[in-house]
Parts: sequence; C-alpha cells; structure tokens
Amino acid sequence: MTTHTEAEIASQPDCWRRAVSEVSTDALPRRGERVAVVGCGTSWFIAQAYAVLRERAGHGETDAFAASEFPAGRSYDRVLALTRSGTTTEVLELLRSAGTATTAITADPETPVMSLADQVVVLDFADEKSVVQTRFATTQLALLRAHLGEDLTAAIADAERAVADPLPAELLAAEQFTFLGRGWTYGLAVEAGLKMREACRAWTESYPAMEYRHGPISIAGPNRVTWMLGEAPEGLRGEVEATGGAFLESALDPMAELIRVHRVAVARAHAQGLNPDEPLHLTRSVILSS
Repeated sequence: MTTHTEAEIASQPDCWRRAVSEVSTDALPRRGERVAVVGCGTSWFIAQAYAVLRERAGHGETDAFAASEFPAGRSYDRVLALTRSGTTTEVLELLRSAGTATTAITADPETPVMSLADQVVVLDFADEKSVVQTRFATTQLALLRAHLGEDLTAAIADAERAVADPLPAELLAAEQFTFLGRGWTYGLAVEAGLKMREACRAWTESYPAMEYRHGPISIAGPNRVTWMLGEAPEGLRGEVEATGGAFLESALDPMAELIRVHRVAVARAHAQGLNPDEPLHLTRSVILSS
C-alpha cells in the first residue's frame, strides 16, 4: 500500500506548478529589503537555500537562521518565517518579538501563525499528512525561486523525471551517504541528509562541496555514496572514486534531484520494515511547554 509520504513525494511536480502559477507573491520580501529568513529543521535548510538565491539574484542582503538562534538586536527590514505547521514554538516566539515587518509561509491557515505574522502566504495544497516534510519544503522553495525571477519550467520537467525514473540499486544497498552542495544547494544537501535520517535512520553527513576534501572525504570508501546536488568541483569525482566509493552527480535541477533522495529514503525505510509516515522520536511540530 502506498504511504502518505510516497504520495506526497510523487505530487511535487504538480505542487510546484501550482505554486508558480496560482500563488500571489505580494507578501514576499521586496527587492532591496534586508531580510532574515528563519525556520526550524527542514524550514531552516530551505531558508539557507533561499538566502543564497536571493542575494545572488540581486534582491538584497539576506541571512538565514534557525529560529532559536536569531540574533537579538540585529536590524532587518523583514523577517520571513517558514513553518509548515504554523505552530512551532521557536518560530511563534520570534514573530511575537520581531519588532519589524513579518511574513510567514505556512500550510495550515487554522494555526497561530496566521495572527502573529503581518502577512501570510498559505500553501495548503502542499500540506502533508506525513511527519517527514517533502512536498511542502520544495513547493515553498519553488515559489520563492519564481518570485526571484526564475523560470521553473525545466525544473518541473526534471521533477517529473525524478518521480518516474528507476532508482539505482547501489543507492538502496549503500551503508553510508554524504551529501554535498555549493552555494544555494548546500541547504539542499543538509536537507537531503535529514530526510534520510528521518525516514530510514540512515548514516548521513552533509558538507559544502569544497570542504569535503578537508577531512570528511576520509569516510568515503566501498559501499558508501558521495551524492552531489548541483555541479561538482573539478576533480572531486576522481578523488572519491579512488577511495572505492561511489560518486553520484546529476544534470537534473538540484531541487528535482532532492526528490530522488526522498524516494531512496522511502525505499530504504520499506526494506528495513520502517514506516516513513511515522519516523521514530518525531512529531509533525515541535511545541514546547511553557
């Protein structure tokens, strides 16, 4: 029987298409604003990716923080909070005390974030029943990329391929994964590692690609995968393969390549008798008692 997670993973191309064509971006940060993007867990990693993309597109200085680590006293024109549930304690506390314009992106319009943020973008069509975030995370990033002026036509086509293509057997049997990224895709690499830990309890690590040579490559070897999201630094493939490890790189849009990671995580969960809808020790939202 197909799990909620599998259905949500497969729906990502359609969700991206809807986000790009149907959702108003009027509430999102304006060009020239100094912006802090905050979230927890997956949302923090998506914030990291967006911060790099926004600066690269010339829209203004953009920092990304875990909501619990937001630097008190630093001045911003806007705080953009990413929160699927709309109930995460650290995010709500920050919105209460932000002292500047606030925008939130959420999946649930019946949650406290609706009244705490000045403006809210609701992606309810991308909400999820699974604890593990897949389509909401990528859909909000698709929306943010489109708002920065990117044409996501090719990315959506790549996502459709990522949903349908068979998975290499070596990815289902490997004992260890290291995910690498550069620039905005480093946030995706960290998110990829998290998805594998959450869904199938895999041993994963994540690094900026150019940092991999500075120690972490020592973990590479037979039956271990170094998985690049985006374009790899020159020569890195050869260095990894010299260890006996596998080096995986794809021409797909990095956000679409993340879908392949989602699918591998679920396939490995099933192979271990785990339910990817209900990862161990996790809940849909972290709500701390006062």
